[in-house]
Amino acid sequence: MRYRRLRVQDLLREEISLIIQRELQDPGLGFITVVEVKMSEDLKAGKVYVSIYGDEEEQKHTLEALKRSKGYIKFLLGQRVKLRYMPEVTFLIDDTLERVQRIEEILKKEAHENKD
Repeated sequence: MRYRRLRVQDLLREEISLIIQRELQDPGLGFITVVEVKMSEDLKAGKVYVSIYGDEEEQKHTLEALKRSKGYIKFLLGQRVKLRYMPEVTFLIDDTLERVQRIEEILKKEAHENKD
């Protein structure tokens, strides 16, 4: 069952990315990259992690536009992906890059302080 979930996650990541690129016409959408999709064990719910280019205000507007388009995205997924239950998707901002940068900053600061 685990491998099926991984395959479904990858398939949904690809399809959602294509839908956002080609199908959505919302002017509130900024530059979006679908980073990862994490599905529940029963494949009925999924979290879609997106990276949005821009400042916090642009990210907020783009995330709201994605939430408005959630029903349409789910409808298009239903046409493209054949699953018994179409998962309920939730869009979340992926902040991994910011955390990595913050950790690198701390490590550089520590290295610099230990050098002196």
